[in-house]
Amino acid sequence: MNKPIIYQLFPRMWANYNETRARDGSKEENGCGRFTDINERALKAISDLGVTHVWYTGVIRHATAQYNNPAITKGKAGSPYAITDYYDVDPDLAKNEAKRMQEFEALVQRTHDAGLGVIIDFVPNHVARQYKSACKPAGVEDLGETDNPNWAFSPLNNFYYLPGERFTMDKDLQGYEEYPAKVTGNDCFTSHPRENDWYETVKLNYGVFYQGGREKQFNPIPNTWIKMRDILLFWAGKGIDGVRVDMAEMVPVEFFAWAIAAVRKKHKKFLFIGECYDPAQYDAYLAAGFDYLYDKVGMYDYLRGVTSKGWPAEGITHQWMQHGDERLKHMLYFLENHDEQRIASGFWCGSGRCAEPAMIVAATLNQCPVMIYSGQELGERGMDLEGFSGIDGRTTIFDYWGMKSVQAWANKGKFDGAKLTDAQKELRSFYQRLLTLARDDKAIQKGAMYDITYAQGDGFDKQQHYAYLRHIKGETLLIVVNFHDRAQEIKVRIPNDAFVYLGLDGKAQATATDLLYGGKQTIDFVPDKEIKVSLDAWRGAILKIR
Repeated sequence: MNKPIIYQLFPRMWANYNETRARDGSKEENGCGRFTDINERALKAISDLGVTHVWYTGVIRHATAQYNNPAITKGKAGSPYAITDYYDVDPDLAKNEAKRMQEFEALVQRTHDAGLGVIIDFVPNHVARQYKSACKPAGVEDLGETDNPNWAFSPLNNFYYLPGERFTMDKDLQGYEEYPAKVTGNDCFTSHPRENDWYETVKLNYGVFYQGGREKQFNPIPNTWIKMRDILLFWAGKGIDGVRVDMAEMVPVEFFAWAIAAVRKKHKKFLFIGECYDPAQYDAYLAAGFDYLYDKVGMYDYLRGVTSKGWPAEGITHQWMQHGDERLKHMLYFLENHDEQRIASGFWCGSGRCAEPAMIVAATLNQCPVMIYSGQELGERGMDLEGFSGIDGRTTIFDYWGMKSVQAWANKGKFDGAKLTDAQKELRSFYQRLLTLARDDKAIQKGAMYDITYAQGDGFDKQQHYAYLRHIKGETLLIVVNFHDRAQEIKVRIPNDAFVYLGLDGKAQATATDLLYGGKQTIDFVPDKEIKVSLDAWRGAILKIR
């Protein structure tokens, strides 16, 4: 598979043109994007950004304050990770609620017609406390329908229970009753979860006896395995191309090995992307069939540290080396997603422009895929006081809201960027050039990488500069980035080892053309010869050597 370029967007917010943005506003007051608003013009604009796949977040029906008890719902719009019906889509996203599934299916088709793949969330670890499927196919048994709540644990049950205990919280539950209490989604084995727990969710039982030393009772196949496999097959049957698996490490890897194999019997190229944070478990989840795993605790954390915390750029080398060549191809790089703070927020570096070198590294360092979060390409700040979500540097996933930057770009559905500032236009242009290169350039897509940072001497500041080569037969790229807040003339040397390893033919002179910003220079393309690369603050160059 070629290197995927993923664009995450929240239909509820991304396609919302209402600019009211009242704190804790209702859907009627603040508006809500719909499937139909993501039209051909919108999808062409996304494709033109250099994207290969769209991750539609918040598609499956989840708890909202309109349909669920507000005391156990986070925000009026609710968390997209508190699923209330795995066989339904969010009614908020429909123009005609009665035809909401048909509208989603039409969106899938439009997305494919635009040459883009479709990814949605699969949330296997937990469901909303008030889960009940009204849309399940005939003959399908609901989650928890045949549970015995007098058993704290049984592989026959879909949930974990706390017999004899009533669900309580340090607030008025407004008539909500749960007896016996179910175990809360973040492995919270208490009947009295706190505000920082995932109190709006309950954990699914895959046959792991947590209170019995985590004993695994997988024979016969637990009931939950079968139901969740069937849910995966249901959505794969809708024509989507893959799923981003929420909190994959909280679900036993044995389930995924079994379920992924079952899905791929019918849908051979179906993608599985895992939200994982424990490198010690990466190999097991890849062996189970995952295509890609988050590289959050590695590359994401480090690139953020270089950008905003003064970490040395040369430490990037350790982040890719720790995986080894084979695992490295399966790591997903990103600088933003719905869980993380925005680059341009006051909690990171205050400007999307400052992360350009980090984004160049994320997009071009290796063959692994790269993802951006909608608004990242426009410098969205995430510094709004939306309602349930405070000013935390993140874009809310719990409230009805509209992103100022995306609304300015969308321009009431024209998608022409007419209302963007010059700085926003410049930043989006950078992302468009970079992601298009990452999508189309053969050396970036499939070529070998050789990190040359270690071999640099005077004129190259390993605290602020980073350099590497990408090479495939017929094409060589020299990539140099400057994390410094001032313009730099960087002196780069390509060691003889790189020429040998990549099979390069040294030339006395060659032309180096910057594919990112334009401009040409003549260089001596021979081992250990000095190449001067002039870069503005927070900039990088992708030099094609001819």
